[in-house]
Amino acid sequence: MSDINEIAVSSAFDARAFRRALGNFATGVTVVTAADHNGRKVGVTANSFNSVSLDPPLILWSIDKRSTSHDVFAAATHFAVNVLAADQIDLSNNFARPKDDRFDGIEYESGHGGAPILVDCSARFQCKKYQQVDGGDHWIMIGKVVAFDDFGRSPLLYHQGAYSMVLPHTRMTKSAEGQPPSSHFQGRLSHNLYYLMTQALRAYQASYQPRQLSTGLRTSEARMLMVLENDAGLSLIDLQREVAMPVREIEEAVANLTRKGLACEEDGRLRLTVKGIDETEGLWSIAREQQEKVFSQFSDDQLETFKTVLKAVIRL
Repeated sequence: MSDINEIAVSSAFDARAFRRALGNFATGVTVVTAADHNGRKVGVTANSFNSVSLDPPLILWSIDKRSTSHDVFAAATHFAVNVLAADQIDLSNNFARPKDDRFDGIEYESGHGGAPILVDCSARFQCKKYQQVDGGDHWIMIGKVVAFDDFGRSPLLYHQGAYSMVLPHTRMTKSAEGQPPSSHFQGRLSHNLYYLMTQALRAYQASYQPRQLSTGLRTSEARMLMVLENDAGLSLIDLQREVAMPVREIEEAVANLTRKGLACEEDGRLRLTVKGIDETEGLWSIAREQQEKVFSQFSDDQLETFKTVLKAVIRL
């Protein structure tokens, strides 16, 4: 009876919903590379990287058993985990899509065991293959770190199917008006423009994102709808450039939006349906209402100065 129940549960298990739920756990983005004894190089984008042990220094990541790159990883003596920096979205996409030579035009160095190590990353870990463990539809690859680089660059993040960036969490509690800062450090922060900008963005998002999510759309789906113009069709490459999402997530979001009747594909380009246009207008209404709620206390002259300053900072 227990076997029958397990089969029933398995057949009812929604793998897509499970994956979406896992997407709430923010991760970094890595490109894992290796080379076999014939010099054949492979590289795959992965967000399954994690630490295992300090003594000995072990890390892990996982690869789909269907991956055409697995044979090289299985034969290689070493592999390298390249932790991508925030400005390396193109590099992530390059190693995530099918391609004859993913290293064409990519700058790299040769590391332990011939594994390519990429430049300008946040960090790099060169590993001797330690163990391969069966993990369902993936192989769990465990490596012993033999060398590493810590460049300290801001990392690229992945959350809810989209790329993201690190923002410092608030370190100051709100004090009563006129109350002096509790420390010299906090007093200096209150005049630091970078700190103030990041905290202003966090405060804005705190009330805006829940309203956007209340539409039933994931962040990636809402972002895609708002990018699509009423009369403009975008190709997969156009979408990838505009929404800053991996190809796989774009394809899944397209499938979801199509299934919901919000978008349709015509001649290889994605367009909004009438229902999609209505839904998108609702999203823009939420954005406008949030903007009015936050900025209605300021005069037109103040807002124009604010926009001028922001645009100038963006152009730097």
